[in-house]
Amino acid sequence: MAIHFGKVPTLLDQEQVHEYLYLLQQRSKTPSQTYFKHTVYGLRFLLKSEGLPYSFLHLPEIKEAKTLPVVLSKEEVWKMLTNCSLLKHKILIGLLYGCGLRCLEVRSLRLGDLDFDRLQLKVVQGKGKKDRYVPLSSHLVRGLKAYIEVEKPTEYLFGGTFNGQQVGGVFDSRYSQKGVQWAVKEAAKRAGIVKSVCVHTLRHTYATHLIEDGLDILSVKELLGHENIETTMIYLHVAQNERRKLFSPLDTLFEACKPR
Repeated sequence: MAIHFGKVPTLLDQEQVHEYLYLLQQRSKTPSQTYFKHTVYGLRFLLKSEGLPYSFLHLPEIKEAKTLPVVLSKEEVWKMLTNCSLLKHKILIGLLYGCGLRCLEVRSLRLGDLDFDRLQLKVVQGKGKKDRYVPLSSHLVRGLKAYIEVEKPTEYLFGGTFNGQQVGGVFDSRYSQKGVQWAVKEAAKRAGIVKSVCVHTLRHTYATHLIEDGLDILSVKELLGHENIETTMIYLHVAQNERRKLFSPLDTLFEACKPR
């Protein structure tokens, strides 16, 4: 602003300030909305610090970009599971997909959270500081029992090895966040998946597949531990079911025009 007007911003009147902000938004290489918001924050702070009026500078409302989540097919999930080099990683991915867990939730699983008799898994103090129960697949139970027999975990299901660290004076013996991320990325790479896959992709896939398999949206909301139904509704935009399965007009074109 000082360079543009040739004077310090505190000497500008309200019209000049608004003019500059307008020009900033109209430039061909428009800065991000977050950058623009911080420009307004900076101006308000400067004027307030100098004892000048600043109420005329209204913070702009920033609309979040509406992006749809990456979702894997069932075949791609199967390839990830069958291409894990370690049993630990296979069980880890099985839980992320089969129970829709977040990264911190799977890292924080304790042996006492597993109920093999009732085929349930307890997620303790998930996001929003809420507990919830999710169904545990009988296929996963068999794998979990084999994993526990081999690895013999004592507290956390996925204990750390050399990467445990001191957190708030307490030794954190959980599997590290980077370890979980690496295991998922490596499995996707081994499976030959070209989509951008991260830990949360398996949670997105869990929710989408549940809807495609016929589970109602309210039940999916509870299983995911969402606070608002609006958060869960996004999966309706990516799920395909028999009632509203989308298709390309090329399919019907070929069917109608192919030689008899």
